[in-house]
Amino acid sequence: MSASPQARTASTRLPRPARRRQLLGAARDVFVAQGYHSAAMDEIAEKAGVSKPVLYQHFPGKLELYLALLDESADELVKIVSDALSSTTDNKQRVPATFRAFFDFVAGGGEAFRLVFESDLSNEPAVRGRLDRTMSDCADMVSQFIREDAGVGEAESQLLGMALVGMAQVTARYWLSTDGAIPKDAAEQLTARLAWRGISGWPRTN
Repeated sequence: MSASPQARTASTRLPRPARRRQLLGAARDVFVAQGYHSAAMDEIAEKAGVSKPVLYQHFPGKLELYLALLDESADELVKIVSDALSSTTDNKQRVPATFRAFFDFVAGGGEAFRLVFESDLSNEPAVRGRLDRTMSDCADMVSQFIREDAGVGEAESQLLGMALVGMAQVTARYWLSTDGAIPKDAAEQLTARLAWRGISGWPRTN
């Protein structure tokens, strides 16, 4: 079913940034529910209440629309991790803050985390590059504090940073799949305690 004439008329009244936001919201819902391959531009346009030509005015194709949405979700994750790390000067508190950021991300509305962590288009080079860069950006931020606080070199701190964000990502997704069998704050603290007991074993610098 195409968008109604009323919807198409109303669509011309939105400023371009607002229209783009509307289209991305509709696309997120469709991509999360169906995956990239099963999603159709017709369905995204219908959900947004616009004609397909309006959708193509903003995004030349389905891949470009998906990449724009992926960039938005990835930027959100990097920002909340950055905010978590800067929320304290105590590295013992930075570890649980980092885990909390990942748990908050997967528990957020709209399940946008599935685009970053469960993409069915991960073999597409443009998508794979964004996914790898997102985790690398998060790991780089964590490794900076590990390097400053522990007696390890750059390569070692990078590996440990990736280990910590990988652990946070996997455990947060697993927790979500259990339908909250453990309360969110308890799950965050439990996994962060495990991580801190490991990372705190390295000698501190003076």
